[in-house]
Amino acid sequence: MTSPLLHKLVVIGVGLIGGSFALALRHAGMVKHIVGIGRSRKNMQRALELDIIDEVADSLASALKDADFVLLAMPVGQTSNIMAQIAPFLEPGTIVSDVGSTKQDVIFAARTHLARHLTHFVPCHPIAGTEFSGAEAASTHLFRDKHLIITPLAENNDQAINLVSTLWQHCGAKISCMTADQHDRILAIISHLPHILAFTLMNHVRTNIEDKPEEVLRFAGSSFRDCTRIASSSPEMWRDICLANQEMLLKQIDIYQNELTSLRTILANNDGEALERAFANARETRQQWLKNY
Repeated sequence: MTSPLLHKLVVIGVGLIGGSFALALRHAGMVKHIVGIGRSRKNMQRALELDIIDEVADSLASALKDADFVLLAMPVGQTSNIMAQIAPFLEPGTIVSDVGSTKQDVIFAARTHLARHLTHFVPCHPIAGTEFSGAEAASTHLFRDKHLIITPLAENNDQAINLVSTLWQHCGAKISCMTADQHDRILAIISHLPHILAFTLMNHVRTNIEDKPEEVLRFAGSSFRDCTRIASSSPEMWRDICLANQEMLLKQIDIYQNELTSLRTILANNDGEALERAFANARETRQQWLKNY
């Protein structure tokens, strides 16, 4: 039997992502002892009951003592503050990584608070998740066949990057590398903007109908349910993501508004041919995506 790569894993934020990382590594036999840190005592107790973690930390000092690996899995808006808190207690060999949906802000926070530890801080983002949150939502198989993006720093130690890659591969993830700027631009298009649209569509129903929302929504079919599924996601988490990637997201909102305005003009002109062509282009792009991936 292969011995665990990690003697002690510390997860700060034992929710959907952090909890699933811990469960997957435990299932793969890659970790001996898992320590959890979180704001909610109820959630941490549930993480213990679900065997996601072995221990709830009493303090950062005790949690980080002899830690091999620290995963930062809290909302991105808390990243800078948490980095400042853990910095005094990090041991030289401890590897730190994150799972934030934005990367440029996370790297700025690391350069501010973890300047002496940059060789061992590896920024990451798993492209996986659901609309659910908390330890209850954690799953051993969440990352299976999903992409894990690493946005490495020039200062990174190769061994640190290799360990991070190996751990995520044991979670079932497929590893990709890119710059932080490229990551934030791509995610603004394929993740952050769609969440904005889903939240906005639900608010449109809430505020722009004469009847009570529930009286209208009872007639909604699976297409509306599919379009708005991600509007059930954590408001706190998505507030932080949108603010962290504000510049990129604003550009994508403007581009989308222009496209919607063009479509409105086509509809107002009663131009059925152009309308069908726009829909056909969208359909072809989606079918190619599903065929290839």
